[in-house]
This record gives sequence, C-alpha cells and structure tokens, in this order.
Amino acid sequence: MRGRLQAAVLMLAISVLGEAQTSFLGNAFIRPYEAKPVPPVNLRNSERIFDLIRAGQLYLSLADAIALALENNLDIEVERYLPRIAQTDIGRAEGGGLLRGVSLLVNEPPPGIGGPNGPLLTSLTASSTPAPTVNTNLSDVALITQQQNDLSVAGATPLSTGPTIPQYDPSLSGQFNWAHQSTPEFDPLTTGTSNWLVSNNLNGSVGWNQGFSPGTQLSMTFDDTRLTTNAARYTYNPILNASLGFTVTQPLLRGFGIELNRRYIHIAKNNGKIADLVFRQQVIDTVAGIARLYTDLLSLNEDVKVKREAMRLAERLYEDNKNKVQQGEQAPIEVTRAQAQVASSRQALISAEGLVQQQELIVKTAVTRGGLANPAIRTAHIIATDTVTVPETETEPVRPVEDLIAQALRDRPDLAQAGIQVENFQISLKGSLNALRPELDVVGTMQNGGLSGDINAPGAALTPGAALYPGGDGTALGQIFRNNFPTYSVGLQLTLPLRNRIAQADAVRDQLQVRQTQLRRQQFEDQVRLEVADAYVAMQQARAAYDAAVQSRILQEQSVKVEQKTFDVGLATNYLVIQYQTFLAQARSSEVAAKGAYAKAKVALDRATASTLDVNQVSIQEAQNGRVSRPARIPSP
Repeated sequence: MRGRLQAAVLMLAISVLGEAQTSFLGNAFIRPYEAKPVPPVNLRNSERIFDLIRAGQLYLSLADAIALALENNLDIEVERYLPRIAQTDIGRAEGGGLLRGVSLLVNEPPPGIGGPNGPLLTSLTASSTPAPTVNTNLSDVALITQQQNDLSVAGATPLSTGPTIPQYDPSLSGQFNWAHQSTPEFDPLTTGTSNWLVSNNLNGSVGWNQGFSPGTQLSMTFDDTRLTTNAARYTYNPILNASLGFTVTQPLLRGFGIELNRRYIHIAKNNGKIADLVFRQQVIDTVAGIARLYTDLLSLNEDVKVKREAMRLAERLYEDNKNKVQQGEQAPIEVTRAQAQVASSRQALISAEGLVQQQELIVKTAVTRGGLANPAIRTAHIIATDTVTVPETETEPVRPVEDLIAQALRDRPDLAQAGIQVENFQISLKGSLNALRPELDVVGTMQNGGLSGDINAPGAALTPGAALYPGGDGTALGQIFRNNFPTYSVGLQLTLPLRNRIAQADAVRDQLQVRQTQLRRQQFEDQVRLEVADAYVAMQQARAAYDAAVQSRILQEQSVKVEQKTFDVGLATNYLVIQYQTFLAQARSSEVAAKGAYAKAKVALDRATASTLDVNQVSIQEAQNGRVSRPARIPSP
C-alpha cells in the first residue's frame, strides 16, 4: 500500500513538472510575439486627500500639499512613463532597430494668482479715495494655462542615420512546397517514359539570419528536396537532395567597428539617464510650483484678513460719525462719506475672497488626478495650516552667489541632461563620418551537399557504378556533415561612389549641428547662472521690500491713531481719517504681498540651485513610486 502511494505521488509530481515544463516552453516560444502588458491609467486620487477633509474643510499644510502632488499630480504621472519609454528604445537598439527618442518637455504648474515671481494683486486699496477694482475676466486672474519647457538642445532636423545597423535579433525563415507536374515527353529514350513525364516535388528549406557588433552578417540556409518521378532511366527514385550553406559578410570600411555599430545602444542608454533627469526636473518644477501656489494662498488669506480689518474700521467710523451727526457735532455729509468707505471696503473684501476661492480651485486641481470632478473635493474649502514667515535678519543664512551658482551647475538636472544630449550627438556623428567611406566587404560562403534515394534498378543497370548512395534523409545528412561534397568561395565586394556628395553633405551638416548643440548647451549653462543670480537679487530685494513694508505699516498705524485722536477732539476732518485708514489698509496689504514675494523668491532660489527636493524633504524614489511614506497631518476631530 505504501509503495503504491509513493508511486502515485511520484507520477503526480512528474505530471506537474511536465505540465510546467510544457507551459514554460510554450510561453518561451510565444513571448517574442506578444507585447508586454501595460497597466491602465489610474485616475483615482490617493486616500491622503480624503483623510485631510473634515466637515467639508480641506486642512492642508505645505508638506501635505507636496505629498498630494507627488501622489496625484498628472504632470508627474505623465513623466513617470518616460523612463519606461526610454527602456523600450534600449530594447529596440539591442535588437538592431532605430531609436524613437524620448520627450524632453517639462510641464510647469499653473502660475495662479500673482504668477511665479510677481506680487499679489494689492491695488484694491491703493488709492486714497477708495476705488477697488472688480475683476470681470476670471481666467485672466486665475492664469490656469500651463506652460511647457523644452529641454532639448537639438535643432529641428535630426542627424543622418549613418551606416545601417546590423539586425542583432536573429530571424528564422522557412518554406515548404509540394508540386505535381506532368510534361509531354518528346524524347522517351532520355527518361524511359512513353508519352509524358510525371513528377512530384516535395521541397523544404530553413534560413537563419543574424548580425553582430563588428558589422558581420551571418546567413545559414538548409534545403531538402524529394523528387518522385515515373522516369525509368533515373538512378534513384525517389531522389533525395539536401544542402547546407553558410554565408558570412564582413564590412572592412563602411559599417565596420563594434563601437560604431553599437552607437544606438549607447545613445539609448544615455536617453535612459536623460529620462531620469527629466523626471527629476519635473518633480522639482512641480514641487516648486506647489510651494508657490500654497504661498500665494496663504498671502491671499492674510489679505482677506486685512480687508476685513479695513472694513471693521470703516464700519466703526461710520457708527461714530452717525452718532456725532445725531448729536449735532458733525455735518450729515460725514455719514455719507463714511458709508462710501464702508461700501468700498466691502467691495474690496468681496474681491479678495473671490481671489482666495480661485486660488483654492487652482491648488486643488494641481494636487488631484481628477481635478474638480469629485464634488467633495470641489466644494471643500482649504484651511491652510501653515503660515508665511520671514526669518530674522541675523538668523537668515547668507551664502555667496558664487557658491550658489557652483551648486546649480553641479546639481541642475536640466543642465546635466543637456550635456548628455551633446554626448549623444557626438556619438551619432561617428556614424555620419563613417558613411563617407567606400563599401568594401569580404564575402565568404561554404556549402555542403548530399544525395541519396531508393535505387531504381532499371536506371542503375544503365549506368553501372552510379548508385553509390542508397538510403534516405539520414544518408544525405550524413554526407553533408561528413563534408563529402564541399564548396567554398571567398571574395571582395567594392562599392566606390565616384563623387560621394550625399555623404559629404550629411557629414558637414551633422558636424554643424553638433556645434549648435554645444552652443545651446552653453546657453543652458548661461541661463542657469542668470537664473541663480536673478533669484539671489530678487530674494535680497524681497527681503528689503518686506522690511520697508513692515516699517511702513507700523508708521501708518501710528498715523491712524494720531489722526483719530485729532478727529475725536475736532481738529481733523473725516476725510483725513478715511484717507489715513486707507493708507493703513494699503500698508498692511503691501506687507502681506512683500511677505509672499519673499517666500516665492526663496522658492525660486531653491529651484534655481536644484535644492527644492532637499529643502522640502522629497524623496525622488517616492516620487517615482507615487506613494509618500510620510503620514498626513490629519486634523483632530
């Protein structure tokens, strides 16, 4: 009983292994003819955004806004495909195909209210006579149109392809034919037939072709023919005729060289590095854009508070004036002036609140996959949990601009990928220069044949000693591998263009285009220096402007207090009080804008020096995976 059980288990194991082996072999055979699966697009938002929503309010810190962008932003999601696209080009190059290239476009987040570097709109309380502007074209204010940066240093025309790349992927071809033929016979003495010759021809052939890095092309052909006929004078019937031949072609001038023929593989691998750098640049630009949009949202919320305070002062002035008019201490016109101030302040507040709502829509679109398609996200009001802060002058680190420029030249991914592009063009130029050479190829062939068949007694009797190889296919194959009937040949093939103007024009043009890419790469480097220096100056100016705005706001608060006291004792007019209150509101708005401008200048400087990811503690690996390990700052219930 135990022996039977062991035998059953053994048979089951053999059966399972046999099926697995069959499945493996079947998959290995089918795999080259099937595309690898590509997962469908995921348009679902990460759970983080729903964790941050409480009672219709989206509690959002800068860290969470960046994490949401890394998980949901579609610009980053689009660029996640780029390294995988570059990998497909490596596969094409390793198979001997031409490259399809990779996209070098980086999407910039929408500017939002205030733009990337500009201040917020602060003209709502700018005039001494309240006259707030009313926006009637929301798209002009929102500025939601995206911009694209092209990181390519190439021109519009690509370089010439140069000599043909060998096909590294081997190809197997075959054919099988059967033919029946009846021919009227006019010479029966030759074939031994009476009136017609009838033959059945069965032919099969297999071919193998493959290229190699030195430019070598190898082809192998095996042919096997079986001929059955009614001819009486043939020595064999049926006749088996087989042959096996090899042909090797090796370029000696044009198309010769391992490095030359692997140039597309080197370029494709470089494109993989470029794809990683472009993705990194996209993450930097997106994170910097989110930081800027979030800063603008904070500043707009602070501006709303300023407008509310201005309205509160206007309402208090209105109540004071109304009481004084009732007591006969002021003329009724003062109430009218105070009412105008209240109406103007209310209009300014409404406009400021509208700008906040617009900025919230832009922020929510930037950190989600479906934009505003989800009603819960669309209607959620953002509660910004961070604040815009400006460090004290003595605690603010100061680095020389030369150090910042050196850091940018070292770390900027857009500059690094531009250098790799130049290297790719120089690699491709080798093919253009090699195409100038004449074609001189060594061609060698080797072929063995075999002959056998069933002895036809009448035919063999007519030619004594001819029936030397009786047998079947094994006999013919044996003759081939024993090299019984060898055929060899070797020769040179020369193609010599007499003027070669096409190749000369391509070579000169490609050299000129390489020079252009080198200049454009230098332009990239000059642009990096300019961006860093400009951001450095902008940050210094923003700091000075903020300090001046703070001082102005303090002085305006003092002026309003003095003027209010003067007005209370009857030594000032209501117009002057309104005017100084307007000046104070403007000073507070200017301080808010200056604080936001400083924060955005800091964001711009971080981006220019490629330190955005480090400053915001962003892992490029998490950005690639689309999952941020840092937990959300879930608000307390």
